[in-house]
Amino acid sequence: MPYPSPPLPLAYRGRRTAAGAIVEAQAPGGTWYALDPRLDLREHSPTGLEWGYGGSGPSQLALALTASRVPEAEALTLYQFVKRALVAGLDDQWFITAGRLDELLAELRSAPPAAAAGGEDLDAGGDPS
Repeated sequence: MPYPSPPLPLAYRGRRTAAGAIVEAQAPGGTWYALDPRLDLREHSPTGLEWGYGGSGPSQLALALTASRVPEAEALTLYQFVKRALVAGLDDQWFITAGRLDELLAELRSAPPAAAAGGEDLDAGGDPS
């Protein structure tokens, strides 16, 4: 018998502290917990989640956010678009509702941006960021 899926988060928030970046998701009961970076799907940034630019930490955050809303295979297809459209523009402290993320994912599912078609960003060394 399959296990039930965990409830989807209601919101997400991030902030930078002296100890580093903190990213959390809100459970339906209102409790905040650390967002799983989903290193099991792709290890862009083993040092943590980041945002506000287009590098490896933001790629990991985009993957974590996307994988928390859609099936894993679809998350691997969409997360680089999420990085460009959302994560790269986040401020030092941010809050995103699940509805906002779901709207973005629905837009990307219907018509991924042509400029981003064809795969992942590559850094100067040719590695995915």
